[in-house]
Amino acid sequence: MTSESRATHPFPRRFGRVLVVAAHPDDAEFGFGATVARFVDEGTDVTYLVVSDGSQGGEDPAEPAADLTATRYAEQRDAAKVLGVTEVSFLGFPDGALTDGPDLRKALAREIRRYRPDLVLTHNPLRSLQFPIGASHPDHLAVGEATLNAVFPFARNPRAFPELLTEGFATHRVAEVWVPGYEHTDLLIDVDHTAERKVEAVLAHRSQFRESADPRADVAWVTERMRGYGRTLGCEFAEGFKRIVIEPVSDDPA
Repeated sequence: MTSESRATHPFPRRFGRVLVVAAHPDDAEFGFGATVARFVDEGTDVTYLVVSDGSQGGEDPAEPAADLTATRYAEQRDAAKVLGVTEVSFLGFPDGALTDGPDLRKALAREIRRYRPDLVLTHNPLRSLQFPIGASHPDHLAVGEATLNAVFPFARNPRAFPELLTEGFATHRVAEVWVPGYEHTDLLIDVDHTAERKVEAVLAHRSQFRESADPRADVAWVTERMRGYGRTLGCEFAEGFKRIVIEPVSDDPA
């Protein structure tokens, strides 16, 4: 049975709003791009939140940081559009210096309360010793941990950062968080119809391939990883996650 004729494996539950929290421009595409595109295609409201200014994502030490940040922000918006995402926000924290501390937790709690997502997609807070070391960039680890802390307890606790209430940001309970599964994968998402758009969105970050003779060949591993997950699920392409259920529902199979 071809991917065009078979039924797509369903999501584990319905989500009305999804917030994607990424450390750098391009992290969302590499980590969740095909799943994001599928959510958008099925009518889910998806918002991007990029934590850092992306100013260390270049090979030219003479390039002004502000110029590189502007380039990377523009590329992030272009990549998001490939996937169907129209709302992209940037927190502008210094690239390479992210830490799971009160400032970042508060900023993330504010955005969770602002966008009120059912599902948050973010980085795995645990260093992987099996996947390539880039997956465990220290900014990724910091954003993964800070996002989980913002989800629970800070976004839902009225006594946490009480000034947020004064600013008009009421508490909010996130139902689930998904992070890249690595060696802890327990959720596979069928992305047969959106895998190619993920690759196109990754390649929209043109500044990251300035020295490449063949950018598509450089990211062939992206397709191969999806193909490997697809073999496990029984489709052509899939993305793998660790699913963290915070607010179960009665018909939730988890």
